[in-house]
Parts: sequence; C-alpha cells; structure tokens
Amino acid sequence: MRRRRSPLAIAAVLLAAAAAALVWALVAGDLQVSVAEVVAALSGADGMSATVIRELRLPRAVAAFACGGLLATAGALMQVLLRNPLADPYILGISGGAAVGALAAISLGAAVFWIDASAFAGALAAMLVVFGLAHGDGSWTQTRLLLTGVIVAAGCGAAVSLMLVLAPDTRVMSMLFWMMGDASAAARPWPALLLLGLALGAVMPFARDLNVLARGELSARALGVRVGHLRIALYVLASLLTASAVTLVGSVGFVGLVVPHLVRLVLGNDQRVLIPAAALAGGTLLTLADTAARTVMAPQQLPVGVLTALIGVPVFLFLLSRSPRTSR
Repeated sequence: MRRRRSPLAIAAVLLAAAAAALVWALVAGDLQVSVAEVVAALSGADGMSATVIRELRLPRAVAAFACGGLLATAGALMQVLLRNPLADPYILGISGGAAVGALAAISLGAAVFWIDASAFAGALAAMLVVFGLAHGDGSWTQTRLLLTGVIVAAGCGAAVSLMLVLAPDTRVMSMLFWMMGDASAAARPWPALLLLGLALGAVMPFARDLNVLARGELSARALGVRVGHLRIALYVLASLLTASAVTLVGSVGFVGLVVPHLVRLVLGNDQRVLIPAAALAGGTLLTLADTAARTVMAPQQLPVGVLTALIGVPVFLFLLSRSPRTSR
C-alpha cells in the first residue's frame, strides 16, 4: 500500500527545486556571476552584471518557468478530463493554430507585439474551430474531440509547411527557431506568470469534482457533479493556457504530456496535489532545459524545444510501454 506523502513536504521539495532552477538560470552564462551579485541585482544594484540579470536572464527564466507551468497544468487538466494519461494539451491543435498565426506575422516582417498577438489569435481560432466541429449536431464525445483536434493540427501543419516554403530566406531561420521554442525574446513574461497563478486559483476549488470525474462520468453525475459545464470550462481553460504558453515561448513539446504523468506516478492521482505539483514541476523542468539550452553549447544557443523533445521522446516511449500494464 502506497504511503501517503505530506502535501507540505511535497510543496517544500518542489519550491526548493524551483528556486534552485531559477538561481541557476540567473548565475549561468557567458558572464559568470555569483549568488551575492544576483541578490544585489534584484535589490536594485547598478552595474553590467546587474543589468544582464535584470534585463536578460530574469525575464527569460520567468518566461520559461511560466510556460512550463502553463503547459503542465493544461496537460494535467486534459489527462483527467479525457481520462487518458497520455493526453497532451497540443492534441487539440492549439499549438498548430498559434504557429500559423505567428509564422504569418513573422513572414510579413511584423513587430514582436503583432507576432505575439497573431499567435494568440491563431490559437484561439483553432480552439473555436475544434470545439465547433467537435460539437457538430450536439453529440460531443471525447473521441470526436480528439479526432477533430488531430485533423485541425494536421491542417495547421500543412499551412506551416507552405509558409516556410514561400517565406523569404532572410526570415526562414527566425520562423524555424520560433517553431522549436525560444524563450530569449520573451520580454514580458509577468502576465503569463500571473495567468498561471489565476488559473491554479480557479481550478483548485474544483479539484474534488475532478477526482470524482477521474473515476467515471456516471459516478460523477451520480454524486452531483455538473459534468457538462465542468468539462467545457476546463477544456477552454486548458486551451487558453496552452495558447498563452505557445504565444510566450513558441512550440515546446512534451512538457504537458510527460510532467503530469510523472507527477502522477510519484504522488498519485489526487488532483488537489497533482495540479499544483505539476505546475511547479513543469516550470522547474522548462527553466532547467532553457538554461541548459543556452549554456551547453555557448555561445551558440539551442532552441529549448529541442531539449524537451530529446528528454520527452524516450520518457514518452517508456510511459507508453508501461500503459498496458498500469491500466489493468
């Protein structure tokens, strides 16, 4: 019988890991700084190192943490709502819509603000298309939603490929880098971090209902859970979280798939613990991956999505090989 872990101990470990990841992100780089210099920079000190920390490393670290937390939270919601531990927030084609919007703006030479706005608009448009087509004549099922998401994602992938072929050579590299995930251009990460906090605050009151829903829709309805309203609200929330993450950093795969599943294996399926733990673990993982991406081959920087894919693919295959045994 699995021994229950203290929520306070879990929170302390995850917070310590997140703090360590953020500190490493601030001290690591071509310009080596100490922890004391980081504290001084955050306290308002002047100097080159303080400027690098406050204006370059801190926004990038916060962006990576916020993006990882958003994707992991969205993944946790999708997995419980679809009752599929291998569900992924990208499965609804949201990232594909964001990629179409962002790459269209990049190909036109738009400013950063319009690239972000176009990515978010594309993500929301994809969400509306998926939900509209999946609803159809009113018979909305999980299978229909998944299939519609896959089809919309395939269409968005075709549109992305066409834009890459037609784009000027001078802009192809920036388009490819955005598609593989890039936190270096995220100059305004604080709204995404605020959104993550608000989303957790909005979801946690419904954690009990999600625990009931994870046992089956009939059981949830019998216990008074308004399954239809809850499902729609959380689908939309998961889509918005994914859209915000993609808008901030670009396409970063596997975080929303792998992190909630690993947290579930360690801590169990209690959503009151799983959702906030997944948010912290996802933010920590992407912060570590982004720091490694800019330091492993310095001065050349790697797209963070490349590292998450290198980590996520073998972990996904491992989880997939376990799923027949764990489902019995």
